[in-house]
Amino acid sequence: MISSKEQHEVGDEKPKNQINLNPISRLFESRQRSIEPYVKKGQVAADLGCNTGYYTFALAQGVGPEGRVYAVDLKEDYVRALEKRADELGYRNVEFHACSASDLSFIGDELVDFVLANGLLCNMAEDRPSAVKEIKRILKPTGKAYLSLGSPPPLGFVSRAEWERILEGFIVERRGGFLQKWAVVSKKDNGKKMSVNDVETTKRHRFATLRKKFGE
Repeated sequence: MISSKEQHEVGDEKPKNQINLNPISRLFESRQRSIEPYVKKGQVAADLGCNTGYYTFALAQGVGPEGRVYAVDLKEDYVRALEKRADELGYRNVEFHACSASDLSFIGDELVDFVLANGLLCNMAEDRPSAVKEIKRILKPTGKAYLSLGSPPPLGFVSRAEWERILEGFIVERRGGFLQKWAVVSKKDNGKKMSVNDVETTKRHRFATLRKKFGE
């Protein structure tokens, strides 16, 4: 279960990449703190490509008993192990599914407040467009999704050009720079318009840095 230290760790300054992809950095990172900016009590979250559940229970803690988390992974042994672990830890707000993210028919339209797709798309050799479509379908008009490529080419299946095409289908609210393939996005059909000057990036100074703090 999430430790008491993780539960009470707070910081005023948000890290540039809230969901850390670096396995070494993960050793020193609080999972609970990483997802705090994205989830609130009573919300619905989806952990797509949950793998061994690195963030699953942090999300479950974030949404609380009154919320719900959908944990989805193609590998059934991962999902069954997580299901057993959840039972041992007393989490009753997580629903586990061993399936592809390209078919999330068990999740209703516009039901999810936060979608975590951390390293998902780069590991899908097929059905990637369907997975993106499903993310858009299940995301609430006010919801957000965290998309990242943990393994860009040649290790992953998503090229830089395809990554940009994927992001064009969303409103990009925050994103990494040239070498950092992650973005916080929302639905385009929520009536919100955003110019390039509104997008917060983490590009190096030699690139054009476009930054705006949200919530000010």
